[in-house]
Amino acid sequence: MKTLLIKGGRVIDPSRNRDAQADLLIADGHIKKVQKDIKPPSEAEVIEASGLVVFPGLIDMHVHLRDPGQEYKEDIFSGARAAAAGGYTALAAMGNTEPVADDPSIIRYVKGRAEGAAVKVYPIGALSKQLEGKEMAEIGRMKKFGAVAFSDDGKPVANGTLMRNALQYSVGIDALIIAHEEDPFLSAGGMMHEGSVSSILGLRGIPAAAEETMLARDLLLLKMSGGRLHIAHVSTAGSVEMLRRAKAEGLQVTAEVTPHHLLLTDRAVKNTGYHTHTKVNPPLRSEEDRQALWEGLLDGTIDAIASDHAPHHPDDKDVEYDFAPFGISGLQTSLPLMLDQLSSGRVKGLSLSLLAEKMSTAPARILGVEGGTLEAGNPADITIIDPEKSCTVNPEKWYSKSRNTPFAGLQLKGAPVYTLVNGRVVMKEGVVVEEREHVG
Repeated sequence: MKTLLIKGGRVIDPSRNRDAQADLLIADGHIKKVQKDIKPPSEAEVIEASGLVVFPGLIDMHVHLRDPGQEYKEDIFSGARAAAAGGYTALAAMGNTEPVADDPSIIRYVKGRAEGAAVKVYPIGALSKQLEGKEMAEIGRMKKFGAVAFSDDGKPVANGTLMRNALQYSVGIDALIIAHEEDPFLSAGGMMHEGSVSSILGLRGIPAAAEETMLARDLLLLKMSGGRLHIAHVSTAGSVEMLRRAKAEGLQVTAEVTPHHLLLTDRAVKNTGYHTHTKVNPPLRSEEDRQALWEGLLDGTIDAIASDHAPHHPDDKDVEYDFAPFGISGLQTSLPLMLDQLSSGRVKGLSLSLLAEKMSTAPARILGVEGGTLEAGNPADITIIDPEKSCTVNPEKWYSKSRNTPFAGLQLKGAPVYTLVNGRVVMKEGVVVEEREHVG
């Protein structure tokens, strides 16, 4: 492995409360030293980072890779390349694959196939067998084989007894449960957020209560059973307030929000003429909800930003709104979208330190995986950002197989320029330059 010196960048590391100009010396795939004015060893390759920002490597804790089973939409390698291009050094892959990741064999498959991928891939196992919500999957065995969390994401766990049992069982094995909060009866047949816009458009709506009633149930079960619960893709003001109260009570609950829920509302469906790239679950909500999500992110109620990358083949989305699948592709847009919000000054309180916390340090802590820090001795998983770099969202040039984004053509300010995994440069200036060498 090369010895690298990242020279003169603004180093932001929330895990060490660091925000200062410094150099990073990297050798044998690990961070050896972080300080000012490091004299480069004779064999070191130097990355000049003056004017750039150095983050702990970004971790996307909510990604759908469609592998195994739907590789025509995405696979582990294309998804990992898209992640590297987007500044991510690791991602966590949901288990709603075909076959479902509900036993150790699929966990082994994902881990084995990911060994040569551009970034680190952590499998998330299914919570119930076949995602049917009837019988708990073998989460203890899957955890031993490397599953970092368990979720039926893509489907809610409507059976309260199953969720209670899963939370109780998770305590003994220290497992993380990730919940997709949705009452399937309240949301049945819904296409978008239930409100004035859905009424104007004549589309059946999904009420905020569909999310909030299930969240209320699971918070009560968490209080009863103990365990660690993470709430995926929070979308409503009511959910934010419930989470705020639950945290004040000391419950071990964390939550994430997506960039599309932070930036878009249900009006995007109308403004784009029913474009299916605006169809996502949970749906794009009201302006009041969007503002509440930002408030929750800034005050710590919401812990992480995750893409909920949900790739689809163009043919799947090129249908009437009613028949299109839910989902937005987000691996290559999440960081630029957030950096653009920061550079615009539209969100008071948003900072580079907060983005590093929400997109790196917090996801590592919640999932219990390596990363999220630039402390010496840790793997050199690093994202280097140019906050002044202009970029245009151009799905035709993506590494992902999917193109389903409502942000196509958007001009953004701020972009990742280097992604390093285990001390190896896997992306430089938007180009994925090599697959990483497997370590461990």
